[in-house]
Amino acid sequence: MPTFSVSLRLPAVFDETFFALIPQHRTVITRLIAEQVIQAYAITADRGRGWVVLNGEDEIAVRRIIESFPLYAFLEILEIDELFIFDSAAAQFPAISLN
Repeated sequence: MPTFSVSLRLPAVFDETFFALIPQHRTVITRLIAEQVIQAYAITADRGRGWVVLNGEDEIAVRRIIESFPLYAFLEILEIDELFIFDSAAAQFPAISLN
């Protein structure tokens, strides 16, 4: 299944509605990580940008996944790119221990 990187912009100001949705949003993200739909999820320290690396059939399927996020109404999709290579430490086999 293809892997995509999605670049997001978060709002400049967060209101009470945004903050109220964070627990529900984190639950969805955690579930999608456990299901191996999301491979990586990152938000900048200034909370202005975010990136999601996820698996999907095509760009339309990826967009639907992002649209399912509880915080979607507050997010602006900047780019969706299909990746040719995505290597990460998480995808590697754990080190062998002879203990």
